[in-house]
Amino acid sequence: MTTAVHPSQALFSGEKPFPIVPTCEHFAGSEKLIGKALAMQDKLGPIFDITCDCEDGAPAGREQEHAEMIVRMLNSEANRHRMAGARIHDYSHDHWRKDVDILVGGAGEILTYITIPKTTDVAHLREMVDYIRGVAANAGIQREIPLHILIETHGALRDVWRIAATDWVQVLDFGLMDFVSGHHGAIPASAMRSPGQFEHRLLARAKSEMVAAALANGCVPAHNVSLDLKNSYSTYQDAYRARNEFGFLRMWSIYPAQIQAIVDAMKPSYSEIEDAAAILLAAQQADWGPIQYAGELHDRATYRYYWELLRKARVTGVAIPEAATTAFFAD
Repeated sequence: MTTAVHPSQALFSGEKPFPIVPTCEHFAGSEKLIGKALAMQDKLGPIFDITCDCEDGAPAGREQEHAEMIVRMLNSEANRHRMAGARIHDYSHDHWRKDVDILVGGAGEILTYITIPKTTDVAHLREMVDYIRGVAANAGIQREIPLHILIETHGALRDVWRIAATDWVQVLDFGLMDFVSGHHGAIPASAMRSPGQFEHRLLARAKSEMVAAALANGCVPAHNVSLDLKNSYSTYQDAYRARNEFGFLRMWSIYPAQIQAIVDAMKPSYSEIEDAAAILLAAQQADWGPIQYAGELHDRATYRYYWELLRKARVTGVAIPEAATTAFFAD
């Protein structure tokens, strides 16, 4: 009797699998808000990441104190799920290197990712990446620290394909408000919210180009925030359009009520999960050769799709049929 081959071995031999990360990324800037976000993560479960913000969160002149506070929170018992990263200052700010020194030196083993804002040139980004890698190496950290890069300037959009191909880059984030502001009034303020953010041609073009570059280079494209803070249905609609019309696989939250709406809009449907489980179980029994399911042909191309679907279901908290859970996700 042969041992069943796991899909991660059968479908990605010699190839890096696409990163599967939570569909929601919640920003928190102060110690109080980070604490509330960690408590909410504990309550809802590990279905969203938390970004501790050094850029907009740190009071001017207190950048070091703020970064040290984030390290303390990351290392605390409150960070039970170890699903929190940090946004550092941009390349033009004097403190970005010190941010890296403090965050990587103090919490590099558990820092889920580092977000880099306001990239204007791929050469500047590569300098920052080299510095982060150097600090990690000097701290004895063996793992790659995933990097999330904000695409919110003309320069970043111009270089987006090279940015997506940069070492350690895992996510490309679209920064809507800075991108609109950078057009000097050519894009109206109404395009900072729906429906304009999806329908204005300059924004549709920018979002589409960023998503295409991300997916072609094995990166996750993340959508900008929804400005309507307390209307969860509005957030749900934004996330749904971002996912189904533009191909975004992740979205930012800036208010607690937005988190569940984003997760619900971007999670796979249960009927598709049931099909995925049945197809993959049958494929495993066939040693990953072609099969028929419900009168349709399936092979490794569709198996890859359904395996990623099951992995996405798991990080969004959607139930997976027990047989598939036992076969593919047993510890």
